[in-house]
Amino acid sequence: MPALLEMRGITKEFPGVKALDQVDLSVDSGDILALVGENGAGKSTLMKVLSGVYPAGTYDGEIHYDGALAQFSGISDSEARGIIIIHQELALVPLLSIAENIFLGNERATGGVINWRETEARTADLLDKVGLSEAPRTLIDKLGVGKQQLVEIAKALSKEVRLLILDEPTAALSESDSQALLDLMLELKAQGVTQIIISHKLNEVRRVADKITVIRDGTTVSTMDAVTEEITEDRIVRDMVGRDMAARYPARDRRAGSEIMRVRNWNVFHPVHADRQVIRDVNLTVRAGEVVGIAGLMGAGRTELAMSLFGRSWGQGISGQVELHGHVANVSTVSSAIAAGLAYVTEDRKELGLVLDEPIQRNISLANLEGISRGQILQDAEETRVAEEYRAALNIRTPGVFQRVVNLSGGNQQKVVLSKWLFAEPDVLILDEPTRGIDVGAKFEIYGIINDLSAQGKGVLMISSEMPELLGMCDRIYVMNEGAFVGELTAEEASQEAIMSLIVTD
Repeated sequence: MPALLEMRGITKEFPGVKALDQVDLSVDSGDILALVGENGAGKSTLMKVLSGVYPAGTYDGEIHYDGALAQFSGISDSEARGIIIIHQELALVPLLSIAENIFLGNERATGGVINWRETEARTADLLDKVGLSEAPRTLIDKLGVGKQQLVEIAKALSKEVRLLILDEPTAALSESDSQALLDLMLELKAQGVTQIIISHKLNEVRRVADKITVIRDGTTVSTMDAVTEEITEDRIVRDMVGRDMAARYPARDRRAGSEIMRVRNWNVFHPVHADRQVIRDVNLTVRAGEVVGIAGLMGAGRTELAMSLFGRSWGQGISGQVELHGHVANVSTVSSAIAAGLAYVTEDRKELGLVLDEPIQRNISLANLEGISRGQILQDAEETRVAEEYRAALNIRTPGVFQRVVNLSGGNQQKVVLSKWLFAEPDVLILDEPTRGIDVGAKFEIYGIINDLSAQGKGVLMISSEMPELLGMCDRIYVMNEGAFVGELTAEEASQEAIMSLIVTD
Protein backbone atom coordinates (compact mmCIF):
# COMPACT_ATOMS: atom_id res chain seq x y z
CA MET A 1 0.00 0.00 0.00
CA PRO A 2 1.31 3.51 -0.72
CA ALA A 3 2.00 5.90 2.13
CA LEU A 4 -1.01 8.02 3.05
CA LEU A 5 1.15 10.25 5.25
CA GLU A 6 4.83 11.15 5.22
CA MET A 7 6.38 13.67 7.59
CA ARG A 8 9.91 14.52 6.46
CA GLY A 9 12.58 16.27 8.50
CA ILE A 10 10.12 17.92 10.90
CA THR A 11 11.88 20.36 13.21
CA LYS A 12 10.04 22.46 15.78
CA GLU A 13 11.67 24.89 18.18
CA PHE A 14 10.41 26.83 21.17
CA PRO A 15 12.43 29.49 23.00
CA GLY A 16 15.49 27.66 24.29
CA VAL A 17 14.16 24.19 23.39
CA LYS A 18 14.30 22.11 20.21
CA ALA A 19 11.23 19.90 20.67
CA LEU A 20 11.58 18.08 17.33
CA ASP A 21 14.78 17.58 15.37
CA GLN A 22 14.55 16.18 11.83
CA VAL A 23 11.72 13.74 12.66
CA ASP A 24 10.59 11.35 9.93
CA LEU A 25 7.33 9.43 10.09
CA SER A 26 5.40 7.44 7.51
CA VAL A 27 2.17 5.46 7.65
CA ASP A 28 0.82 3.39 4.79
CA SER A 29 -2.79 3.63 3.71
CA GLY A 30 -4.96 1.23 5.71
CA ASP A 31 -2.25 0.46 8.30
CA ILE A 32 -2.01 1.11 12.04
CA LEU A 33 1.18 2.89 13.11
CA ALA A 34 2.13 2.98 16.78
CA LEU A 35 4.07 6.07 17.89
CA VAL A 36 5.92 5.43 21.14
CA GLY A 37 8.45 7.26 23.27
CA GLU A 38 9.02 8.59 26.76
CA ASN A 39 6.99 11.49 28.12
CA GLY A 40 8.48 14.63 26.63
CA ALA A 41 9.95 12.78 23.64
CA GLY A 42 7.97 14.94 21.21
CA LYS A 43 5.02 12.71 20.25
CA SER A 44 2.30 15.24 21.06
CA THR A 45 4.26 18.09 19.47
CA LEU A 46 4.59 16.06 16.27
CA MET A 47 0.84 15.42 16.20
CA LYS A 48 0.14 19.13 16.79
CA VAL A 49 2.30 19.91 13.76
CA LEU A 50 0.35 17.36 11.73
CA SER A 51 -3.08 18.67 12.81
CA GLY A 52 -2.30 22.35 12.24
CA VAL A 53 -2.25 23.37 15.91
CA TYR A 54 1.27 24.48 14.99
CA PRO A 55 0.49 25.78 11.49
CA ALA A 56 2.66 25.65 8.41
CA GLY A 57 5.44 28.20 8.68
CA THR A 58 6.02 27.63 12.41
CA TYR A 59 8.12 24.51 11.81
CA ASP A 60 10.69 23.24 9.32
CA GLY A 61 10.19 20.15 7.18
CA GLU A 62 7.42 18.85 4.96
CA ILE A 63 4.14 16.99 5.34
CA HIS A 64 3.05 14.90 2.38
CA TYR A 65 -0.53 13.65 2.59
CA ASP A 66 -2.29 11.56 0.00
CA GLY A 67 0.57 12.07 -2.43
CA ALA A 68 0.76 15.87 -2.24
CA LEU A 69 2.50 18.49 -0.12
CA ALA A 70 0.14 19.60 2.66
CA GLN A 71 0.29 22.85 4.60
CA PHE A 72 -2.36 23.07 7.30
CA SER A 73 -3.09 26.48 8.81
CA GLY A 74 -5.30 25.09 11.57
CA ILE A 75 -7.30 22.13 12.84
CA SER A 76 -10.18 22.84 10.48
CA ASP A 77 -7.79 22.46 7.52
CA SER A 78 -6.55 19.03 8.61
CA GLU A 79 -10.07 17.83 9.54
CA ALA A 80 -11.33 18.88 6.11
CA ARG A 81 -8.77 16.43 4.67
CA GLY A 82 -9.96 13.63 6.99
CA ILE A 83 -7.25 13.85 9.66
CA ILE A 84 -8.91 13.55 13.08
CA ILE A 85 -7.15 13.46 16.46
CA ILE A 86 -8.77 12.08 19.61
CA HIS A 87 -6.85 13.46 22.57
CA GLN A 88 -6.31 11.73 25.90
CA GLU A 89 -8.50 14.37 27.58
CA LEU A 90 -11.77 13.78 25.74
CA ALA A 91 -13.35 16.84 24.11
CA LEU A 92 -16.99 16.10 24.90
CA VAL A 93 -19.60 18.36 26.51
CA PRO A 94 -21.02 16.38 29.49
CA LEU A 95 -24.49 17.94 29.55
CA LEU A 96 -25.13 17.56 25.82
CA SER A 97 -26.48 14.38 24.25
CA ILE A 98 -24.45 11.90 22.24
CA ALA A 99 -26.01 13.23 19.02
CA GLU A 100 -25.33 16.85 19.93
CA ASN A 101 -21.69 16.04 20.73
CA ILE A 102 -21.10 14.06 17.55
CA PHE A 103 -22.37 16.85 15.31
CA LEU A 104 -21.23 19.84 17.39
CA GLY A 105 -19.77 22.29 14.88
CA ASN A 106 -20.83 19.99 12.07
CA GLU A 107 -24.62 20.27 12.46
CA ARG A 108 -27.10 18.63 10.10
CA ALA A 109 -29.01 21.82 9.26
CA THR A 110 -30.89 23.56 6.47
CA GLY A 111 -31.22 27.33 6.49
CA GLY A 112 -29.78 27.47 10.00
CA VAL A 113 -32.37 25.03 11.40
CA ILE A 114 -31.07 21.72 12.74
CA ASN A 115 -32.73 18.62 11.32
CA TRP A 116 -32.97 16.52 14.51
CA ARG A 117 -34.49 13.51 12.75
CA GLU A 118 -31.52 13.27 10.38
CA THR A 119 -29.07 14.03 13.22
CA GLU A 120 -30.39 11.23 15.43
CA ALA A 121 -30.74 8.74 12.57
CA ARG A 122 -27.15 9.38 11.49
CA THR A 123 -26.01 9.14 15.13
CA ALA A 124 -27.72 5.75 15.51
CA ASP A 125 -25.85 4.47 12.43
CA LEU A 126 -22.52 5.74 13.80
CA LEU A 127 -23.12 4.26 17.25
CA ASP A 128 -23.88 0.92 15.63
CA LYS A 129 -20.53 1.07 13.82
CA VAL A 130 -18.62 1.55 17.08
CA GLY A 131 -20.66 -1.01 19.01
CA LEU A 132 -22.73 1.29 21.24
CA SER A 133 -26.40 0.54 21.91
CA GLU A 134 -27.20 3.79 23.73
CA ALA A 135 -29.91 6.10 22.41
CA PRO A 136 -28.70 9.22 20.53
CA ARG A 137 -30.37 11.46 23.12
CA THR A 138 -28.41 9.95 26.04
CA LEU A 139 -26.40 12.60 27.89
CA ILE A 140 -22.64 12.16 27.79
CA ASP A 141 -22.32 12.38 31.60
CA LYS A 142 -24.42 9.20 31.83
CA LEU A 143 -21.69 7.23 30.05
CA GLY A 144 -18.53 5.67 31.43
CA VAL A 145 -15.12 6.68 30.10
CA GLY A 146 -14.92 3.65 27.82
CA LYS A 147 -18.19 4.51 26.09
CA GLN A 148 -17.22 8.18 25.87
CA GLN A 149 -14.10 7.10 24.00
CA LEU A 150 -16.31 5.26 21.51
CA VAL A 151 -18.46 8.38 21.09
CA GLU A 152 -15.28 10.29 20.17
CA ILE A 153 -14.54 7.68 17.51
CA ALA A 154 -18.12 7.91 16.22
CA LYS A 155 -17.63 11.68 16.03
CA ALA A 156 -14.49 11.13 13.96
CA LEU A 157 -16.36 8.77 11.63
CA SER A 158 -19.03 11.44 11.13
CA LYS A 159 -16.35 13.65 9.59
CA GLU A 160 -15.40 10.98 7.06
CA VAL A 161 -12.09 10.25 8.74
CA ARG A 162 -9.24 8.90 6.64
CA LEU A 163 -6.45 9.16 9.22
CA LEU A 164 -7.49 8.62 12.83
CA ILE A 165 -4.99 9.52 15.57
CA LEU A 166 -5.62 8.19 19.08
CA ASP A 167 -3.55 9.65 21.92
CA GLU A 168 -3.35 7.24 24.87
CA PRO A 169 -6.85 5.90 24.10
CA THR A 170 -6.85 3.21 26.82
CA ALA A 171 -5.07 5.13 29.62
CA ALA A 172 -8.26 5.50 31.70
CA LEU A 173 -10.07 2.36 30.54
CA SER A 174 -10.67 -0.96 32.25
CA GLU A 175 -9.15 -4.10 30.76
CA SER A 176 -12.42 -5.11 29.08
CA ASP A 177 -13.02 -1.60 27.67
CA SER A 178 -9.42 -1.48 26.43
CA GLN A 179 -9.80 -4.77 24.58
CA ALA A 180 -13.08 -3.59 23.04
CA LEU A 181 -11.40 -0.42 21.80
CA LEU A 182 -8.48 -2.35 20.30
CA ASP A 183 -10.95 -4.68 18.58
CA LEU A 184 -12.69 -1.63 17.12
CA MET A 185 -9.37 -0.28 15.84
CA LEU A 186 -8.83 -3.55 13.97
CA GLU A 187 -12.38 -3.37 12.56
CA LEU A 188 -11.76 0.19 11.35
CA LYS A 189 -8.52 -0.98 9.76
CA ALA A 190 -10.48 -3.65 7.87
CA GLN A 191 -12.74 -0.85 6.63
CA GLY A 192 -9.71 1.03 5.27
CA VAL A 193 -9.27 3.65 8.01
CA THR A 194 -5.58 4.48 8.53
CA GLN A 195 -4.65 4.98 12.20
CA ILE A 196 -1.88 6.25 14.46
CA ILE A 197 -1.96 5.17 18.10
CA ILE A 198 0.16 6.85 20.78
CA SER A 199 0.45 4.55 23.78
CA HIS A 200 2.70 3.55 26.67
CA LYS A 201 1.05 0.12 26.88
CA LEU A 202 3.45 -1.91 24.80
CA ASN A 203 1.37 -5.10 24.87
CA GLU A 204 -1.47 -3.18 23.20
CA VAL A 205 0.91 -1.63 20.70
CA ARG A 206 2.19 -5.05 19.68
CA ARG A 207 -1.34 -6.36 19.31
CA VAL A 208 -2.66 -3.82 16.79
CA ALA A 209 0.30 -2.12 15.09
CA ASP A 210 1.61 -2.88 11.62
CA LYS A 211 4.60 -0.62 12.25
CA ILE A 212 6.09 0.96 15.37
CA THR A 213 8.01 4.25 15.25
CA VAL A 214 10.07 5.21 18.30
CA ILE A 215 10.86 8.85 19.12
CA ARG A 216 13.47 9.80 21.71
CA ASP A 217 14.47 13.36 22.66
CA GLY A 218 12.68 14.82 19.64
CA THR A 219 14.38 12.54 17.10
CA THR A 220 13.23 9.44 15.23
CA VAL A 221 15.17 6.48 16.62
CA SER A 222 13.69 3.53 14.73
CA THR A 223 10.74 2.18 12.80
CA MET A 224 9.96 -1.51 13.17
CA ASP A 225 7.79 -3.63 10.89
CA ALA A 226 5.55 -5.66 13.19
CA VAL A 227 4.27 -7.74 10.28
CA THR A 228 7.61 -9.11 9.12
CA GLU A 229 9.71 -8.84 12.32
CA GLU A 230 9.48 -10.43 15.76
CA ILE A 231 9.34 -7.37 18.02
CA THR A 232 9.75 -7.76 21.77
CA GLU A 233 8.80 -5.25 24.45
CA ASP A 234 12.46 -5.21 25.56
CA ARG A 235 13.51 -4.04 22.10
CA ILE A 236 10.94 -1.23 22.12
CA VAL A 237 11.97 -0.18 25.63
CA ARG A 238 15.65 -0.14 24.67
CA ASP A 239 14.95 2.23 21.78
CA MET A 240 12.66 4.40 23.92
CA VAL A 241 15.07 4.96 26.81
CA GLY A 242 18.38 4.54 24.99
CA ARG A 243 19.62 1.73 27.20
CA ASP A 244 18.91 -1.87 28.14
CA MET A 245 16.70 -2.29 31.17
CA ALA A 246 17.85 -5.54 32.72
CA ALA A 247 14.86 -5.43 35.07
CA ARG A 248 11.60 -3.51 34.74
CA TYR A 249 11.47 -3.13 38.53
CA PRO A 250 14.51 -2.04 40.58
CA ALA A 251 15.74 -4.47 43.22
CA ARG A 252 14.85 -3.71 46.83
CA ASP A 253 15.96 -5.16 50.14
CA ARG A 254 12.63 -6.26 51.60
CA ARG A 255 12.72 -5.68 55.35
CA ALA A 256 9.40 -4.92 56.96
CA GLY A 257 9.65 -3.30 60.39
CA SER A 258 7.08 -2.55 63.05
CA GLU A 259 3.46 -1.81 62.22
CA ILE A 260 2.78 1.82 61.28
CA MET A 261 -0.88 1.78 60.25
CA ARG A 262 -3.82 -0.47 60.98
CA VAL A 263 -7.33 -0.01 59.59
CA ARG A 264 -10.14 -1.81 61.44
CA ASN A 265 -13.64 -2.60 60.15
CA TRP A 266 -13.76 0.28 57.66
CA ASN A 267 -17.17 0.83 56.06
CA VAL A 268 -18.18 3.55 53.60
CA PHE A 269 -21.44 4.45 51.88
CA HIS A 270 -21.88 6.27 48.58
CA PRO A 271 -21.76 10.09 48.90
CA VAL A 272 -25.06 10.55 47.00
CA HIS A 273 -26.90 7.23 47.44
CA ALA A 274 -26.80 6.84 51.22
CA ASP A 275 -28.23 3.30 51.14
CA ARG A 276 -25.49 1.97 48.86
CA GLN A 277 -22.50 0.54 50.73
CA VAL A 278 -19.29 0.80 48.72
CA ILE A 279 -16.62 -0.34 51.22
CA ARG A 280 -17.36 -3.33 53.46
CA ASP A 281 -15.51 -4.26 56.67
CA VAL A 282 -12.01 -3.60 55.33
CA ASN A 283 -9.09 -4.47 57.62
CA LEU A 284 -5.49 -3.83 56.62
CA THR A 285 -2.03 -3.21 58.03
CA VAL A 286 1.08 -1.47 56.74
CA ARG A 287 4.52 -1.90 58.31
CA ALA A 288 7.57 0.33 58.23
CA GLY A 289 9.59 -0.22 55.05
CA GLU A 290 6.77 -2.22 53.47
CA VAL A 291 5.08 -1.72 50.10
CA VAL A 292 1.55 -3.11 50.33
CA GLY A 293 -0.53 -3.44 47.17
CA ILE A 294 -4.27 -3.38 46.57
CA ALA A 295 -5.33 -5.31 43.47
CA GLY A 296 -8.80 -5.45 41.94
CA LEU A 297 -10.83 -4.79 38.85
CA MET A 298 -12.13 -1.36 37.89
CA GLY A 299 -15.01 -0.50 40.19
CA ALA A 300 -13.81 -2.75 43.02
CA GLY A 301 -13.66 0.23 45.39
CA ARG A 302 -9.90 0.77 45.65
CA THR A 303 -9.88 4.53 45.01
CA GLU A 304 -12.99 5.00 47.16
CA LEU A 305 -11.19 3.23 50.02
CA ALA A 306 -8.09 5.39 49.63
CA MET A 307 -10.02 8.66 49.48
CA SER A 308 -12.21 7.76 52.44
CA LEU A 309 -9.14 6.98 54.55
CA PHE A 310 -7.52 10.27 53.58
CA GLY A 311 -9.61 12.77 55.50
CA ARG A 312 -12.93 11.21 54.46
CA SER A 313 -12.51 12.83 51.04
CA TRP A 314 -15.10 10.47 49.59
CA GLY A 315 -18.25 8.87 50.93
CA GLN A 316 -20.61 9.26 53.87
CA GLY A 317 -21.72 7.15 56.83
CA ILE A 318 -18.07 6.19 57.34
CA SER A 319 -17.32 3.92 60.30
CA GLY A 320 -14.24 2.10 61.49
CA GLN A 321 -10.92 3.04 62.98
CA VAL A 322 -7.49 4.08 61.74
CA GLU A 323 -4.51 3.54 64.04
CA LEU A 324 -1.08 5.03 63.46
CA HIS A 325 1.83 3.80 65.57
CA GLY A 326 -0.60 1.97 67.83
CA HIS A 327 -2.83 4.93 68.62
CA VAL A 328 -6.22 5.86 67.22
CA ALA A 329 -5.68 8.61 64.65
CA ASN A 330 -7.94 11.49 63.73
CA VAL A 331 -8.40 11.29 59.95
CA SER A 332 -11.78 13.04 59.84
CA THR A 333 -10.50 15.86 57.60
CA VAL A 334 -7.71 16.19 55.06
CA SER A 335 -5.71 18.52 57.31
CA SER A 336 -6.04 16.16 60.29
CA ALA A 337 -5.05 13.18 58.12
CA ILE A 338 -1.92 15.03 56.98
CA ALA A 339 -1.13 15.99 60.58
CA ALA A 340 -1.55 12.35 61.61
CA GLY A 341 1.05 11.25 59.04
CA LEU A 342 -0.93 10.24 55.94
CA ALA A 343 -0.38 11.37 52.35
CA TYR A 344 -2.43 10.53 49.27
CA VAL A 345 -1.14 10.68 45.70
CA THR A 346 -4.35 10.74 43.68
CA GLU A 347 -4.86 8.78 40.47
CA ASP A 348 -5.92 12.01 38.72
CA ARG A 349 -2.92 14.27 39.11
CA LYS A 350 -4.21 16.97 36.76
CA GLU A 351 -7.61 17.42 38.42
CA LEU A 352 -6.86 16.62 42.05
CA GLY A 353 -3.10 16.54 42.55
CA LEU A 354 -1.77 19.73 41.01
CA VAL A 355 -2.55 23.39 40.39
CA LEU A 356 -1.51 23.29 36.76
CA ASP A 357 -1.18 27.03 36.18
CA GLU A 358 1.03 27.49 39.24
CA PRO A 359 4.83 27.01 39.18
CA ILE A 360 6.60 23.92 40.46
CA GLN A 361 7.76 25.48 43.72
CA ARG A 362 4.24 26.59 44.66
CA ASN A 363 2.84 23.09 44.05
CA ILE A 364 5.54 21.41 46.11
CA SER A 365 4.88 23.58 49.16
CA LEU A 366 1.07 23.29 49.12
CA ALA A 367 0.70 20.43 51.61
CA ASN A 368 3.17 21.87 54.13
CA LEU A 369 2.99 25.67 54.13
CA GLU A 370 4.22 25.71 57.72
CA GLY A 371 7.48 24.22 56.47
CA ILE A 372 8.26 27.36 54.46
CA SER A 373 6.80 29.91 56.87
CA ARG A 374 8.15 32.07 59.65
CA GLY A 375 5.28 32.91 61.95
CA GLN A 376 2.38 33.47 59.56
CA ILE A 377 4.58 34.73 56.72
CA LEU A 378 5.51 32.56 53.74
CA GLN A 379 9.22 32.74 52.92
CA ASP A 380 9.66 32.83 49.13
CA ALA A 381 13.38 32.08 49.32
CA GLU A 382 12.77 29.03 51.50
CA GLU A 383 10.01 27.82 49.16
CA THR A 384 12.42 28.05 46.23
CA ARG A 385 15.19 26.30 48.18
CA VAL A 386 12.90 23.39 49.08
CA ALA A 387 11.66 23.08 45.49
CA GLU A 388 15.23 23.03 44.16
CA GLU A 389 16.08 20.32 46.68
CA TYR A 390 13.25 18.07 45.47
CA ARG A 391 13.91 18.93 41.86
CA ALA A 392 17.42 17.51 42.26
CA ALA A 393 16.43 14.57 44.47
CA LEU A 394 13.62 13.33 42.20
CA ASN A 395 15.29 14.37 38.92
CA ILE A 396 12.43 16.61 37.80
CA ARG A 397 13.36 17.61 34.26
CA THR A 398 12.61 21.31 33.93
CA PRO A 399 14.45 24.54 33.12
CA GLY A 400 13.66 25.79 36.63
CA VAL A 401 11.27 25.56 39.57
CA PHE A 402 9.41 28.66 38.35
CA GLN A 403 8.18 26.68 35.35
CA ARG A 404 4.39 26.18 35.31
CA VAL A 405 3.45 22.57 36.01
CA VAL A 406 1.10 22.45 33.00
CA ASN A 407 4.17 22.58 30.74
CA LEU A 408 5.78 19.46 32.23
CA SER A 409 5.51 15.93 30.86
CA GLY A 410 3.30 13.43 32.71
CA GLY A 411 6.22 11.75 34.42
CA ASN A 412 7.63 15.02 35.68
CA GLN A 413 4.19 16.16 36.84
CA GLN A 414 3.95 12.97 38.87
CA LYS A 415 7.33 13.70 40.46
CA VAL A 416 6.03 17.14 41.49
CA VAL A 417 3.03 15.46 43.17
CA LEU A 418 5.35 13.07 44.99
CA SER A 419 7.58 15.97 46.03
CA LYS A 420 4.58 17.77 47.50
CA TRP A 421 3.72 14.85 49.73
CA LEU A 422 7.30 13.99 50.64
CA PHE A 423 7.76 17.56 51.86
CA ALA A 424 4.77 16.98 54.17
CA GLU A 425 6.91 14.26 55.83
CA PRO A 426 4.27 11.50 56.07
CA ASP A 427 4.65 8.11 57.70
CA VAL A 428 2.35 6.36 55.21
CA LEU A 429 1.92 7.24 51.55
CA ILE A 430 -1.15 6.03 49.69
CA LEU A 431 -0.24 5.85 46.00
CA ASP A 432 -3.24 5.55 43.67
CA GLU A 433 -2.16 4.46 40.16
CA PRO A 434 1.22 6.20 40.62
CA THR A 435 2.47 5.39 37.10
CA ARG A 436 -0.71 5.85 35.04
CA GLY A 437 0.02 7.57 31.72
CA ILE A 438 3.78 7.48 32.30
CA ASP A 439 6.38 5.95 29.99
CA VAL A 440 8.58 3.02 30.99
CA GLY A 441 11.66 5.14 31.71
CA ALA A 442 9.77 7.47 34.05
CA LYS A 443 8.05 4.46 35.63
CA PHE A 444 11.43 3.03 36.54
CA GLU A 445 12.36 6.30 38.23
CA ILE A 446 9.07 6.35 40.18
CA TYR A 447 9.70 2.77 41.30
CA GLY A 448 13.13 3.85 42.52
CA ILE A 449 11.54 6.65 44.54
CA ILE A 450 9.10 4.17 46.12
CA ASN A 451 12.00 1.89 47.03
CA ASP A 452 13.87 4.83 48.59
CA LEU A 453 10.80 5.65 50.70
CA SER A 454 10.58 2.09 51.98
CA ALA A 455 14.31 2.15 52.76
CA GLN A 456 13.64 5.26 54.89
CA GLY A 457 11.10 3.29 56.92
CA LYS A 458 8.00 4.80 55.33
CA GLY A 459 4.95 2.64 54.75
CA VAL A 460 3.51 2.57 51.22
CA LEU A 461 0.00 1.50 50.25
CA MET A 462 -0.06 1.13 46.47
CA ILE A 463 -3.11 0.81 44.22
CA SER A 464 -2.49 -0.27 40.63
CA SER A 465 -4.50 -1.72 37.76
CA GLU A 466 -1.31 -3.20 36.32
CA MET A 467 -0.81 -6.57 37.97
CA PRO A 468 2.82 -6.93 36.85
CA GLU A 469 3.52 -3.63 38.64
CA LEU A 470 2.02 -4.90 41.89
CA LEU A 471 3.86 -8.21 41.58
CA GLY A 472 7.14 -6.43 40.85
CA MET A 473 6.93 -3.87 43.65
CA CYS A 474 4.89 -5.18 46.59
CA ASP A 475 5.73 -7.21 49.70
CA ARG A 476 2.08 -8.12 50.25
CA ILE A 477 -1.04 -7.70 48.13
CA TYR A 478 -4.63 -7.36 49.29
CA VAL A 479 -7.16 -8.42 46.66
CA MET A 480 -10.36 -6.35 46.54
CA ASN A 481 -13.69 -7.14 44.92
CA GLU A 482 -17.01 -5.32 45.22
CA GLY A 483 -15.81 -3.18 48.11
CA ALA A 484 -14.38 -5.95 50.27
CA PHE A 485 -11.01 -7.63 50.68
CA VAL A 486 -11.29 -11.20 49.40
CA GLY A 487 -7.74 -12.32 50.01
CA GLU A 488 -4.19 -11.43 51.04
CA LEU A 489 -1.07 -12.76 49.33
CA THR A 490 2.61 -12.54 50.19
CA ALA A 491 5.09 -11.68 47.45
CA GLU A 492 5.97 -15.37 47.21
CA GLU A 493 2.33 -16.46 46.90
CA ALA A 494 1.24 -13.73 44.49
CA SER A 495 0.76 -14.25 40.77
CA GLN A 496 -1.68 -12.92 38.20
CA GLU A 497 -3.47 -16.25 38.27
CA ALA A 498 -3.71 -16.28 42.07
CA ILE A 499 -5.09 -12.71 42.14
CA MET A 500 -7.70 -13.37 39.45
CA SER A 501 -8.69 -16.63 41.13
CA LEU A 502 -9.51 -14.77 44.34
CA ILE A 503 -11.55 -12.21 42.41
CA VAL A 504 -13.64 -14.66 40.37
CA THR A 505 -14.26 -17.15 43.20
CA ASP A 506 -15.45 -14.49 45.65
